[in-house]
Amino acid sequence: MIVGTEWLIEAAGCDAERLRDEAGLRAVFDSIIADLGLKAIDSIWHKFPGEGGVTGLVALTESHLACHTYPEFGVATFNLYCCRERPEWPWADRLGEMLGATDVRVRSV
Repeated sequence: MIVGTEWLIEAAGCDAERLRDEAGLRAVFDSIIADLGLKAIDSIWHKFPGEGGVTGLVALTESHLACHTYPEFGVATFNLYCCRERPEWPWADRLGEMLGATDVRVRSV
């Protein structure tokens, strides 16, 4: 029995400064959560020092949304798991707009 869907997203070619911007990444999460009608329970965010990236995790009533950014490589990875069916989110378009991503790969399980 399959009870949910998990999306694994790798966004490359991102702007390094945007990948260091915790507030900007929170805005990406806010868009995903709002657009998909998800409900956040709590979150944990960590900005690595200096030129490091950001790690974020939001617990959802439907499960979780996480990201890890690697400014030194221009890469952001996202993981979204939902225990109920949800429509596809336009990852490539939105991450292109919000992070400057030029190559976005999405896998769903």
